[in-house]
Amino acid sequence: MSEFENSQTVSYVVFFCTLIVVLLTLTPVIFPALFSSFFGMFTENLDPFELGYQSVFFIVSNILILGFGVAYYKKKIPSSVYDVIEKIRTFEISKRVSIISLAVILVVYVGLTTPELFLDESSQWSDYDAVLVPALEIWPFGEADDIYVQEQNDRYVRMFLLDVSLDIFQNIKLLPFIASILIVVFTYLITVQFCQKRFAGIISVVILLQSYTFLKFDTTAVYENFWVLFFLISLYVIEKKWFLSPVFYILAFYTKAYVAPFFLLTLFTTYRSQVSRRTKIAILISYVIIVSVAIAIIFLGDTVYPDVIEVNSSKFILGFQVIISQLRFDLFFIMALLPVTIGLMFLSKNKLKHADSILILIFGTIIASPILVTFTYHYEILPYRFVPLLIFFSIGVGMFFAKKLEI
Repeated sequence: MSEFENSQTVSYVVFFCTLIVVLLTLTPVIFPALFSSFFGMFTENLDPFELGYQSVFFIVSNILILGFGVAYYKKKIPSSVYDVIEKIRTFEISKRVSIISLAVILVVYVGLTTPELFLDESSQWSDYDAVLVPALEIWPFGEADDIYVQEQNDRYVRMFLLDVSLDIFQNIKLLPFIASILIVVFTYLITVQFCQKRFAGIISVVILLQSYTFLKFDTTAVYENFWVLFFLISLYVIEKKWFLSPVFYILAFYTKAYVAPFFLLTLFTTYRSQVSRRTKIAILISYVIIVSVAIAIIFLGDTVYPDVIEVNSSKFILGFQVIISQLRFDLFFIMALLPVTIGLMFLSKNKLKHADSILILIFGTIIASPILVTFTYHYEILPYRFVPLLIFFSIGVGMFFAKKLEI
């Protein structure tokens, strides 16, 4: 099998795996009680095929988007419309214009969001007083009987940054907000790196900043985005300074253990990256060593994680039902996730190799939550954990504006 044929096979496998989890995620939009009817604890008086309140919106929007996409791909739309779309998809901006555009977007975003820094987080989130404040009081060497409080102190990087934000800057929300700003910047940088188009990067930033969930949690301390930022940087530096990738992964891990399985996504992104085979092998070895050490620390050290393992297979399917309910206010995401997933497969066929990377990142950031609740009772599926999913979805949207001008 040639290298090209092997690459195509990998692309199809990635696409179908992603398509399956996307369909499982979106099915409850149409039939909210379907999974609960078969896997839930209380199945009586449930109509598995009762339509959800967003079902009509979802079905109509997907028919329109997919229908238009097929017509565009088959060149069955008016030539004038087709030419306009081609001009938009091949449009590019200079480096100077992209910097100015990104700066303007960030100024507007920061200006509109800064007042949130002065909100009382204890009145916003019950976990702030119940979990985070007691954890900060005993950080770094204290112990607590409450397992949720004690678990915070196993997240060394997170607690250090929050402690600095509170003690030095006198505002616990400040560093989380700065992390969110940097997330926007790295969303742009990763899109440009993956697509080689600056305009695509600006589109991705705009898509991310319209996300309800991202804007809901961008200044919170109790559900901060440090781990998301570190993971994004670990992806970005693969083609820059590869040896920094595992370093930022470890920072992400000790900010939030939820990111643990994401190293598999990093390895696939490395496989699709424009780096030498020797570098790819070096990254693989470094991650194997680091992950092995991290696992050893977890199970041999004094952490709470081995004590919270409890397998419940029925929660796996129910996890997909919870995902979409947590993201119900992200209407553009609900409307466009399936078309974007299908479209990325066609972009991959057109030799945009990192379209596969985004597909696997979407796959991984979706399926992580159902797997998590399957193997532990300690965590619930909460919306802030899908900020990475929304970022990779945004980058995926940007990729449709990455067509190179044929000369």
